[in-house]
Amino acid sequence: MSPKARNILLIAAIALLAAGTGFIAANFQHQPPSTVTAPQVPAVAAQQLLALTLPDPAKVNQGLRQWRGKLLVVNFWATWCPPCREEMPGFSRLHAKYAAKNVQFVGIAIDNADKVQEFSLQTPVSYPLLVGGPALMPLMAELGDAAGGLPFTVIIGRDGTLRQTHLGIWKESSLEDSLNALMEQRKTLFQ
Repeated sequence: MSPKARNILLIAAIALLAAGTGFIAANFQHQPPSTVTAPQVPAVAAQQLLALTLPDPAKVNQGLRQWRGKLLVVNFWATWCPPCREEMPGFSRLHAKYAAKNVQFVGIAIDNADKVQEFSLQTPVSYPLLVGGPALMPLMAELGDAAGGLPFTVIIGRDGTLRQTHLGIWKESSLEDSLNALMEQRKTLFQ
């Protein structure tokens, strides 16, 4: 194995260790999940997220800009993360329920493509899954996930601005309340 390949593996291992540590910190300190509104997060981070092009489990590149103009719910998750898998059925139901209302869910795995493909065959979801890998950890931190914990979910408004972030499991009913509030906010702005 070349020194460059060893360095890449070492960096990936460190990133996975950091993600695991963040997951443990976020989920086992008995702290409630946190939801933050956008003003506390730099606007440039949302634009960096929307500029991403990532492969899906079939290794077809997908640009997040294709969903611009929709209320975009982006969930950072991993196949090895039990809380991530726990919230996915609720996200699937909400995606199916709100797709006609211009709401799009996307899951970005902090994982490798083979594991995501295997997971998606065993546990289908109603929204697209993309593979980001550990390289996205710095962007997650910029979006408000300083702990590096998973699951981590952000909502991007139809105008491309970050509206909310949530670290930890986002209960289906609570996320639905947030989506309804954001959609109602938009209605009152344009009446």
